[in-house]
Amino acid sequence: MKNSSPFLYFNQAGWPFIGIFVVVTFILLFISGVLFWIGVLLTGWCFYFFRDPERVTPVRPGLIVSPADGKVVLIQDVVPDAEFGLGDMPRTRISIFLNVFDVHVNRVPAAGNVIARRYRAGKFFNASLDKASVDNERMGLTIKLDGDHPKAGETLGVVQIAGLIARRIICDAQEGQQVRTGERFGIIRFGSRTDVYLPRGVSPMVSVGQYMLGGETVLADCASIENPRAGEVRE
Repeated sequence: MKNSSPFLYFNQAGWPFIGIFVVVTFILLFISGVLFWIGVLLTGWCFYFFRDPERVTPVRPGLIVSPADGKVVLIQDVVPDAEFGLGDMPRTRISIFLNVFDVHVNRVPAAGNVIARRYRAGKFFNASLDKASVDNERMGLTIKLDGDHPKAGETLGVVQIAGLIARRIICDAQEGQQVRTGERFGIIRFGSRTDVYLPRGVSPMVSVGQYMLGGETVLADCASIENPRAGEVRE
C-alpha cells in the first residue's frame, strides 16, 4: 500500500537512483555546462520513470485487469511452465511490453490468494521477443481467485520479466498473502515485460498493439462468453 504523501507519487524503489542522478548532475555543474544540462535531462527522466500514479480499478466480479502499463505484444495459447502450478493444459497468455517511458509499477490482475511465488534467474533478451517469456529472468505469482469471482477456486498467473535494460525485479507479494484487484505488488526497473496467464476457457478482450494502463484496463471478463476480440489500426 502507498502513503498519501506527495513525495511518494514516486515509487520508493526509485529514490536511491533519483538521489544518485541529482548528486551527479550537481557535480557536473562544476565541470561542464553541456554535461550539466544532459544530467538535468537524465534526472528528469529518472523522476518520470519512477512515477507511481493512483489508478481507478474496475471491481465488478469477473474482471481481470492489466498488471502493467504498456503495449500488448503477444496473445498466445501456451502450456505454462510447470513451476507456476497452473496445470499442463494450454492457457491464453497476454504479454505486455513496458518501454523506458512507461510506468513500471505492477498491479494485481484479480483478487485472490497468492499460492505460489517463483523466481528464476535468466538472461536479459529484449522483453518484446517471444523467447523472453522462457529465457529471461522472471518472478511469477500464481493467484487462486476467490470471493464472488465467477472463476473462484481457479488460478491465474502473472509474471514479471526482466528486459534488455532491466536488471532488477521487485515483488512485494508473498505466498499466502491475500491480494486485491489493482493494488500494487512490485516494480521492474528500466524496461521490461509482464505476462498474464488467464484462467482456462477465458477469452481476452484486448488485441495485439493496444496500450494498457496497469490496474485500469480490463484484459478479460470471466463472466462473458464473448469470443476473442480482433483489432485494427485506425488512421
